[in-house]
Amino acid sequence: MTHIAVTGANGFVGRSVVQALLAHGHEVTAVVRNKTTNAAGIRQCVVSEAASSPWPLDLKPDAVIHLAARVHVLREDEADALAAFRAVNVAGALRVAKTAVRAGARRMVFVSSIKALRETDTGQPLREDDVPQPQDPYGVSKLEAERELVRFGKDVGLDVVIVRPPLVYGPEVRANFFQLLTAIDRGIPLPLGAITARRSLVYNANLADALMQCAIDARAAGECFHITDGTDLTVPELVEALGRHLQKEVWLPHMPASWLLAAGKLTGRLPQIERLVKPLRVDSSHIRQKLGWQPRFSVDEGLALTAQWYRSSRRGEAS
Repeated sequence: MTHIAVTGANGFVGRSVVQALLAHGHEVTAVVRNKTTNAAGIRQCVVSEAASSPWPLDLKPDAVIHLAARVHVLREDEADALAAFRAVNVAGALRVAKTAVRAGARRMVFVSSIKALRETDTGQPLREDDVPQPQDPYGVSKLEAERELVRFGKDVGLDVVIVRPPLVYGPEVRANFFQLLTAIDRGIPLPLGAITARRSLVYNANLADALMQCAIDARAAGECFHITDGTDLTVPELVEALGRHLQKEVWLPHMPASWLLAAGKLTGRLPQIERLVKPLRVDSSHIRQKLGWQPRFSVDEGLALTAQWYRSSRRGEAS
């Protein structure tokens, strides 16, 4: 049994990571900002930004999975967005790494983002050794955090593993994916039938399994991994699959991508439209070859379970 601390443990991905660790018999400490209902086998450490350490000094995990972050936002409120992202995603990550070293942890798994590399692919699925070209403050901060953590780890002997997921979905998903589920459920026409670009996804339980293996497998030492479900879908294929699992008819009018992009410029939603019409395929063969990891759920199984959760949540709200 390995003792693993998980920062951001009560977040969307964090809850899946904790469940996976407990299911495999590991000791888990959830490092969180707000206390939640205790699950059996979990110690919770509630910390604040003002705390001198991300967790109490008597907490001595073998490894840390660092999920806590300032995430990408659709409408930025900060006057200096990059500074705000750096404060949490770079300085905050280094603070966790330094505390991990003082606590005797041997490994830190840093959950970065494919946005640290690029926003779109370049004709081939993105590999871990491609030249990074992040396009927004969030991606820049994640790339800077990767580099600072690797440098720090080499200096002090902390084994740092970098993980870059693309779009993560699953039960309790929010933001754009939840909005897509809602549009399909309500029968709203989606003018995406002409979009042929493919994008990679990862189901949250698949990502959790990969993060767990990265925390405990000696072969992961010093590596960077991309994690996907292994099947890249076009947006129409994604909508049709969700419609099937939601038992809803979908209407996908054909509108040229150039028209959608123009509409995005006019409405101030260009980044969201670009994520729909431009390809972002991610090569996840490295973790499969290096660690023998395979996703437990296919993309269709993941979408089915996400749709099942959505239907249940809607019924709960209606009752």
